[in-house]
Amino acid sequence: MPGTYLTLRQRQLARHLRELRHAADMTVEQVAQELLCSPAKISRMETGQRGVSLRDVRDLCRIYGISDEAVVAKLMTLAREARQPGFKQEWGKFSDSLSTHIDLESAAKSISEFQTAYIPSLLQTEDYARALIRRMLPRISPETLDRRVEARVRRQKRLTEPEPPRYWAFIDEAALHRVVGGAKTMRAQLERVVEAADLPNVTVQVIPFSVGAYMCADNPFVFFDIGDPTTPAVVYVELLIRGEYLEKAEEIAGYREAVDRIRAAGLDPQASADRIAEASRAYLD
Repeated sequence: MPGTYLTLRQRQLARHLRELRHAADMTVEQVAQELLCSPAKISRMETGQRGVSLRDVRDLCRIYGISDEAVVAKLMTLAREARQPGFKQEWGKFSDSLSTHIDLESAAKSISEFQTAYIPSLLQTEDYARALIRRMLPRISPETLDRRVEARVRRQKRLTEPEPPRYWAFIDEAALHRVVGGAKTMRAQLERVVEAADLPNVTVQVIPFSVGAYMCADNPFVFFDIGDPTTPAVVYVELLIRGEYLEKAEEIAGYREAVDRIRAAGLDPQASADRIAEASRAYLD
């Protein structure tokens, strides 16, 4: 991932332009000479640090000998979409890591989220999210807390959009018993998870204590599958003071296996809903 925030479309366009140049066996300097610009401009376009105009796309396709109208049209579409404001521009100040996370959520065709200690973010109630963020970030300002909670609640609307992603939530049973925000908050939270599991695009599985040790039991993550063969999947791993995004083929393969093994270790969806409902009844109002 680049060090500065880039939308998914910006990164896709930059990668396509870089790959086309390599396929044409041209250097940055050669392309710059043909385009009558500086090599720095080409480099910035290929890293997403500079906007790419439709004229640039048209001229680069000519330079690279791209005659397939479908390829040209796809690049033109990416160039248009890359110029649209991303979540960060629309919502204001967020960290690059969080902005990238939200951008991936908005573009992914499927999302697999695995949590060992807490309820997955896209299923959290506002009260649960507020209590959780406040305890995890004890120095957070009230204004920033409000903004983070609002963002988390609005992100959840992605699950009920006309073309929502396929969402798998894998929850270690420990998360059902870790009290966040008090008994009333916990009961409402677990009831929300059961309700969300009824959505046609949502599957919730609980990994029961009886499973014992299993792959990634100490490594929560979110697996984003963009659904585009030209765009690799991305895995998000949250660390203490930052989030890390993994894109290397060997890393993705390892986490894809983890998703399969966690799915196999979990209770089936109905048994999971029953286990969550049972846990919710233990929290008295």
